[in-house]
Parts: sequence; structure tokens; C-alpha cells
Amino acid sequence: MTSQPNNPLHGLTLEQILTELVDRYGWESLGAVININCFNHEPSMKSSLKFLRRTPWAREEVEALYLRGRR
Repeated sequence: MTSQPNNPLHGLTLEQILTELVDRYGWESLGAVININCFNHEPSMKSSLKFLRRTPWAREEVEALYLRGRR
């Protein structure tokens, strides 16, 4: 495995990122910030991860929100 010093998400899984965001914001606030159905209608970790893994633009928004919160 190669080192990725310029990648702030290196070593983090999508599940870890989403769990931290849900803990910080809650599903309702997360759905207000990133308006996608898996956060707004009967949200669950499993359905959200499935959607985010299949939808690059949504995953990018989640990752960007995570990075903004780390600053």
C-alpha cells in the first residue's frame, strides 16, 4: 500500500465518514445540508452507504462536508 500524504481521507472508510457526520449533525440536519432522499426519507446507515457507493456526486458532497468540518 502506498502512502498518500496529500489525501486527507486516506485510511477512512465511507462508513466512518458518514457515522461521524450523523453523530455531528443528525439525519435531519444532514439531509438539510445535502438534499438527497436517503438522508431525508427513512434514513438508515445501510441504505445511505449503498446510495453513496453508487452515486459519485453524492459521495463527493459527503466527503466535502466532512473535510469542511475538520478545519
